[in-house]
Amino acid sequence: MSGTVRLSEVGFGWPDGERVFGGLDGTWTDQRVGLIGANGSGKTTLLRLITGELAPTEGAVTVTGRIAVLPQTIATVDRRTVADLLQIAPVRAATGRVLAGRATPADLELSADDWQVEDRALAELARVGVPTPPGILDRPLDTLSGGEATMIGIAATLLRPAEVTVLDEPTNNLDRAARERLFQLVTEAWPGLLIIVSHDRELLELVDAIAELQDGRLRQFGGPLSAYRAALAGEQEVAERAVRDARAVLRREHRQLVDAQVALARRQRYAKTDYANKRRPKVIMKLRAQEAEISAGKYRLLHEGKLDEARDEVRQAESRVREDPAIRLDLPGTEVPERARLAELAVGDRTLIIRGPERIAVTGANGIGKTTLLSRLAQSAATDRIGWLPQRLDLLDDELTLLQNLAAVTTADDHEIRARLARFGFRGETVQRRAAMLSGGERFRGTLATLLLQQPPPQLLIMDEPTNNLDLTSVEQLITGLTDYRGALVVAGHDHDLFDAIGITRRWQLTGTPDRLRLEDRPVG
Repeated sequence: MSGTVRLSEVGFGWPDGERVFGGLDGTWTDQRVGLIGANGSGKTTLLRLITGELAPTEGAVTVTGRIAVLPQTIATVDRRTVADLLQIAPVRAATGRVLAGRATPADLELSADDWQVEDRALAELARVGVPTPPGILDRPLDTLSGGEATMIGIAATLLRPAEVTVLDEPTNNLDRAARERLFQLVTEAWPGLLIIVSHDRELLELVDAIAELQDGRLRQFGGPLSAYRAALAGEQEVAERAVRDARAVLRREHRQLVDAQVALARRQRYAKTDYANKRRPKVIMKLRAQEAEISAGKYRLLHEGKLDEARDEVRQAESRVREDPAIRLDLPGTEVPERARLAELAVGDRTLIIRGPERIAVTGANGIGKTTLLSRLAQSAATDRIGWLPQRLDLLDDELTLLQNLAAVTTADDHEIRARLARFGFRGETVQRRAAMLSGGERFRGTLATLLLQQPPPQLLIMDEPTNNLDLTSVEQLITGLTDYRGALVVAGHDHDLFDAIGITRRWQLTGTPDRLRLEDRPVG
């Protein structure tokens, strides 16, 4: 099976005039492509163009072969079943009518594969690690966890292999075992072209190429994420060196302009002195004075022109340096004494106690009860200085500005709030933007600011799957914020790279079932 996606000068803009990107060119054929970019850069829009859900406003998108799509979010609140998600419900209904003697002419055209669809579906579910007890195909989606729904969606793409497969943030909500299965499938299973939109660093190490959307442009890099980062670091080093060189030229041109102005001023002064002292004939002295003024004008224009050229070079060099918004924090108010008891929680026959600035990872299979455990932990805390970051970034009031959101949780004045928001990359009038108008990355930074800068600051920070749906830049910003945080930290999730980066000291591993939960508490390191 061979699949191809070709982008030819592709551009897209919304009816209100907002332009998402333009001039995108690229061809992908029978490879694993990791599509990355900041939240709001247009990754989802590009996927919708590739799948035909949207039409480009400029250029053309050409796709060879059938497309299978795993969406970022699989709705589990409707009345559909597992069979619906696997897209086999119509065939099951048709075979049922045939066996019951109530077949329509269309039902009688079922293929040999159609008669075996249930067995094949159960085989694919088992392949991706989903249990297959009797009745699984009729199980309502609203009884599934997010991770279970994702794995069933992956099974759906494997059940009917397509020439082009699109996976949108496939590791969201997956436990460690499911992630390992997905990694193996990415390496071995899908035929044709596989396009993966992800922020998962482990997953992006399995691709053949990285395509990055940034500032409305599409750039492509050979190799996995590590190769992309190495190439980007090399580009940044060259760009920063060009900035230093351009600034050196600017300083030199400025010095030469000053020196020229001093020399010309001296010549003019000598000419005026000669004229005043009548050392030479009047006509000659006037001519000398005029020549000095003309020379001064020429030199000034010459050097100012060179100075303007040097300034342009600096601006152009600076524009080639990437500057992702950085988070810079100092959070001494979050510090807690080493042995301070912050929370106590009974789980089964165990009593868990959080003391001082511990950093705890909560891990376990999807649906095991990690979110429930975090909620109980928050309720049992011995301190009211708790910060809670749920999976959905819904801490901000959409009707309020960033400034107003932070003002609601602190007693600081507007000037101090602006200074604090600046540490999270919000400057100038951006603080007056309503929360509803923020991009995904901006909303994340705004939520983190509201959480960490409240007064009094939290001494116990509880976070549920914090890296879900975050772009790579936002993940780095989260790591920076949590590294500067000095209180106790409890993080539920499956992102082991995050755990390593923020210095996890204990791990709570949940096993068993939600009603008969077992917990292993062990130190890390």
